[in-house]
Amino acid sequence: MRLSTLFGKTLRQPPAEAEIASHRLILRAALARPLAAGVYSYLPLGWRVIRKIEAIMRDEMDKIGGQEIHMPVLNPAELWKETGRYFAIGPELIRFEDRAERDFVLAMTHEEVVTDLARRELRSYRQLPFMVYQIQTKIRDEARPRGGLIRMREFLMKDGYSFHEDQKGLDEYYPLIHQAYKNIYSRCGLQVLDVEADTGMMGGTGSHEFILLSESGEDTVVICRNCGYAANVEAAKALKSDRVGQHAPPEAMKPVEEASTPGVKTIQQLTEFFSLPAQDFLKSVFYSAGGDLVAVVIRGDLDVNEAKLARALQSADFRFATDVEIAKAGGVPGFASPIGLKNVRVVLDDSVDADAFIAGANKPDTHLRNVHYPRDFKADIVADVALAQAGQTCCACGHEIELSRGVELGHIFKLGYKYSEAMGAKFLSPEGKEVIVIMGCYGIGVDRLLAAIIEQNHDDKGIIWPRSVAPFQVHLVALGVEDAEVAGVAEKLYLDLQARGCEVLYDDRAETTGVKFNDADLIGLPLRATVSRRTLDKGSIEIKPRTSQDFTLVKLDEAVEHIAGECL
Repeated sequence: MRLSTLFGKTLRQPPAEAEIASHRLILRAALARPLAAGVYSYLPLGWRVIRKIEAIMRDEMDKIGGQEIHMPVLNPAELWKETGRYFAIGPELIRFEDRAERDFVLAMTHEEVVTDLARRELRSYRQLPFMVYQIQTKIRDEARPRGGLIRMREFLMKDGYSFHEDQKGLDEYYPLIHQAYKNIYSRCGLQVLDVEADTGMMGGTGSHEFILLSESGEDTVVICRNCGYAANVEAAKALKSDRVGQHAPPEAMKPVEEASTPGVKTIQQLTEFFSLPAQDFLKSVFYSAGGDLVAVVIRGDLDVNEAKLARALQSADFRFATDVEIAKAGGVPGFASPIGLKNVRVVLDDSVDADAFIAGANKPDTHLRNVHYPRDFKADIVADVALAQAGQTCCACGHEIELSRGVELGHIFKLGYKYSEAMGAKFLSPEGKEVIVIMGCYGIGVDRLLAAIIEQNHDDKGIIWPRSVAPFQVHLVALGVEDAEVAGVAEKLYLDLQARGCEVLYDDRAETTGVKFNDADLIGLPLRATVSRRTLDKGSIEIKPRTSQDFTLVKLDEAVEHIAGECL
């Protein structure tokens, strides 16, 4: 490709809206251009990278028995209604009517469509197991698109779906997909962390995320540097600190007594007012879930993890309750507790022990001393619903955990029977009985992976492409193209390298040395080859890897062999 005719021009300065390194470099290096918030067009350089990433993905999926298919983005809504996700997902799912007033959605994922395919095609256990995958457009009406290709409204995803006779078959296949994903990231030049994750709206019995550690990330990851335990904070477990003192036996429990606390509402205010640590208080967080009021009761030193709460409630359909809803049940916002409430489901975090706590009195400006569970209130659910915090103890080895920011690059799930049961995807067992098929689901965001590669591989000059995904392997630079000999040597080298199978981006423009070298560093191809009057006077060309500050002079008659050996 000649740079003089390449569609898309590099930018000296990034647009003001560029937030993170990859976003700035994607725009400056002319990889993509924004069309609308969260919607991008790829230019030739960027699209070549996408195609190389896709090729790696296809290779790894095919190695573990994947069969590539293609499913539509336009989905009849009745499929999504069968699983209930049409109603459960919020405005992120784009819904509309066609001209015949039939309900449709734009697919943000394809579980419903692939399960519909399976129930149509699957007949016998002899067809199992199988895995199908696609690389297809997804649509998600993100409230806050950000970071260029990191969080988009229209994006490319490699999604795969496996089907098995039973849990044992799924469990045996899961490590194969897990390793294939690790191979994909490694081949793309990335170091990623695989962590235990929450299944979220996808459902299922287990999942892992693959995280690029980055301060620009929106995910929070819990890490133990000692044993290697890692989990998304939504799923992370940690040992909660013990409270000081001994648990009081029932006969030693003091009666509940009121304490006047005018204007004292927050845990911080309470710790100062009573001169006690936060773990000696109970706080109640109220949610409305399916028409019911839910009070989550947790120690004052902890916060509610809503992903864990969704698992405890077996539903993600909840929101914060209003003051009116709380008052209707007998609670007083700022001074609320589960004591004396009516028609409220109580979810108790398992950190709450049987010793005395201070809790709200459900009276203005009043708290209660000597509150004991289960003497003074009951719980409908007792579970771990606390958010892991830095400095807590690792549940695996007892060392201190850390919190880091990261970008989710991929997610794999053991879906179980959630979709196949809802949609009736069955097969005949060896005994001739109809059996529900069990499923796995595996996704990687292609655009986000491109951005992640740049996030992890750049310097202050520009991108540093890993060889496996670079749009071209060689950046051939001709300095002083008005010199007929320079232009002739560069042209011949360009043609000879292409004949040898090298991918060459040839800068044949009539630009200054500074402009050409700056663009070479910005675009970031693995190898730069420079032809100039200075090098020709020495019978050589200059070879410089993008990762090095040093260059080598290579004799003209050895240049093609030398470069071909580097790029093939």
